[in-house]
Amino acid sequence: MLRRKRWLFAMLAILPTLAIFAWLRMFPIVETLRLSLHKWDILSKNKPFIGLANFQELMGDRLFHEALLNTTIIAFGVLIITIPTAMVLAALIHYRTRSRASGFYETAIFLPHVVSLVPAAMAWKWIFDARLGPLNALLSFFGIQPQAWLFDPTLSVISVIVLCSWQALGYAVLIYLVGFKSLPVSLYEAAKLDGASGPQSFWFLSIPMLKPITLYVSVVTLVSGFNVYAQAFVLASDAQGAPGRQVRVLVLDMLENSFRNYRVGYAASEAVVLLLIVLVLTLIQFSLLRERGRA
Repeated sequence: MLRRKRWLFAMLAILPTLAIFAWLRMFPIVETLRLSLHKWDILSKNKPFIGLANFQELMGDRLFHEALLNTTIIAFGVLIITIPTAMVLAALIHYRTRSRASGFYETAIFLPHVVSLVPAAMAWKWIFDARLGPLNALLSFFGIQPQAWLFDPTLSVISVIVLCSWQALGYAVLIYLVGFKSLPVSLYEAAKLDGASGPQSFWFLSIPMLKPITLYVSVVTLVSGFNVYAQAFVLASDAQGAPGRQVRVLVLDMLENSFRNYRVGYAASEAVVLLLIVLVLTLIQFSLLRERGRA
């Protein structure tokens, strides 16, 4: 009886939080699913049910294919750069710096993550500027010709990857530092007595024991990469603030279909596709790390 009362009290205690979560998170997802099955626009009162017609149209939409390809390249590019770099930086800060200096390095690395997104993107837009940017000035010392970072389709995607990686790195390093501080010191001492070097201990001890941290950081990084918008919008916009067309991403495509073309149902179908992609990739990451953990 007492156990039942405790369970009931716990359920009642978390009920307000669950209700807020359902209203702010679950209801928009369900509503988006509903909108994707309708020909829903802002101007017309008639919003007929059309089933999967929006998804069928997506299959032949060239702009959607371009946005999906760019978003996928950016998301995985940021993931590939952020995970190993954050792990190495966290290891260097944890093992190679003094306690007083580590606080400075942690703050300096984490600072880009809390800087406002638009000013940071504007600063990087100046760095990537083809005529006045310091990046091309630096490359000129090595005999490399100036590059049109924000006008060439390939280089503009690389520019967005660099900016997103710079912003995501601080958070990933901070999470990895928490992981390194929780690792048992006795294992490293035993490995040192057995003749293992620092890199060997890092490869055979740290990386396997940090798999849960890697899973969490990779999922968060990949999800944020697929939701990239402001970075691509600011970097690719012209001097008057009009959005450019060099870096077309899924969120930008959804916003244009919703508020410029008034095709809310079609944009909702894009959001559903994005949700499914992120969900499938997250499940794959969980399954891969679980299998490696068993092995």
